[in-house]
Amino acid sequence: MIRKSLTAMALVAASPFASAQSVSMCVFDVIGANGDFYNFVKDYALEMKSHGVDFQLKPYTDEGVAIGDFNAGQCDAVAATDIRIRPFNKFTGSISAVGAIPTYDNLKTLLATLAQPKAAPLMKDNGYEVLGIVPVGAGYLFVNDRSIDTAGELAGKRMATLDYQKDAIHMVNYVKATVVPSDITNFAGKFNNGSVDTAYAPAFAYEALELYKGIGDQGGVVDYPLAQLTLQMVARDEVLDDETAQKAREVAWGMFPQAMNLIEKQEAAIPDEKWVRIPEKDIRGYQEMFRENRIEMRDGVNGAPDVYHPKMMGLLSKIRCASNPSAAECTAANRE
Repeated sequence: MIRKSLTAMALVAASPFASAQSVSMCVFDVIGANGDFYNFVKDYALEMKSHGVDFQLKPYTDEGVAIGDFNAGQCDAVAATDIRIRPFNKFTGSISAVGAIPTYDNLKTLLATLAQPKAAPLMKDNGYEVLGIVPVGAGYLFVNDRSIDTAGELAGKRMATLDYQKDAIHMVNYVKATVVPSDITNFAGKFNNGSVDTAYAPAFAYEALELYKGIGDQGGVVDYPLAQLTLQMVARDEVLDDETAQKAREVAWGMFPQAMNLIEKQEAAIPDEKWVRIPEKDIRGYQEMFRENRIEMRDGVNGAPDVYHPKMMGLLSKIRCASNPSAAECTAANRE
């Protein structure tokens, strides 16, 4: 009996889970522990156990509280949207730059590049390290009136705008719309009760946050990706050693197909008649407008906030031009 017990103890000790490093993580999902993106982080955490890390997840429905607890040392790591990650890593926090990633193929190229070991130095900044990036979906403009389908028609419209998203505020002011300060917990309610005319969100919000109520019979979803939103896992850079941190990023990249499968289902769940299609000529105009604004927000000029990392802007420009070399922005004079 004693020999059997010792054998069992030896097997447990040899298990990769026996000596796993415990790391607490604050996880934001607007739906909470039942949300799709919380479940993504659960899958990520499960995979990381085989690499010696046992993430202890704490769900938050308020992103600001999750970030606040992380800052206060209540968690070793945090999973939050790239907009909130910007103070910890400006480079990865610039992925959601306006109009910078027009297709999911472009996003796939970017995330594959960032998961490579040679990108590791860019994952560290300001005492923090990015441990993984998972797509949340393109951000679309939800409108209560289908005629709001050009930048000119946004003038004077009330737009729910995250009060900590400086680039969005700049863009709203640029198109002469009215900023209605909001946060992740109340923007949907403002759109649904008619307090604002437009809101900006990924497709999952159509059903999960009931934005179909705000759309009603007259509104729709403008079929143009304003930005690509991501969930990013960040820890203090001493929490994991370099080898394990790199493995964590590779694990997150391995979840890209799973994330895209979910995003495609969420976008397909929006009825076809609710999409507002944009003419190609208008899209070209949007692309130039966004390019000009990205440059302003990269350089912090013309009253724009300095929020975009130059290296990320350069990388995204290369990715766009590799996939669409005939685009006007891809001439030497227009390169970001």
